[in-house]
Amino acid sequence: MEMLDKFDLSILQELQANGRLTNAELAQRVGLSAAPCWRRVRALEEAGYILGYHAEIDRHKIGLGVLAFVRLDADRNTGDVTRELEEAIKQIPEVVSCHYISGAGTFELQVVARDLDAFSQFARKVLINLPNVKDLHTSFSLGQVKASSALPLGHVLPSR
Repeated sequence: MEMLDKFDLSILQELQANGRLTNAELAQRVGLSAAPCWRRVRALEEAGYILGYHAEIDRHKIGLGVLAFVRLDADRNTGDVTRELEEAIKQIPEVVSCHYISGAGTFELQVVARDLDAFSQFARKVLINLPNVKDLHTSFSLGQVKASSALPLGHVLPSR
């Protein structure tokens, strides 16, 4: 599957909004019958456009009131030590997102914790003790303006 058409894009848009749609509901929304819609969804999955389906959980409802953005500075940014640090970060459940960044710092982490005391203990016991860590710089979310995992798709179709 190389080119996405308007039906593929509609399927992706609808599934980003609600991954629990039945095939019949999805087919009706995108203007296809059930069998071709199901085949297209399978093709999008097999081609790697759809990576998976998941439930979005309210972190506050499960007691994770703190969201911290942590810029982690590595002591050295060379192959083996960076890979060792990456692997260590991947194993930490409290780190919900990690990006290798340009500019100041090496990694930008999103970390969740119950409260500020829990985050402080976590930073002192876990983050600063990761292999090759030189320094941490933390900012805390004071409120969420927008959060979405839905990607914009308007640029995919060629303009007419």
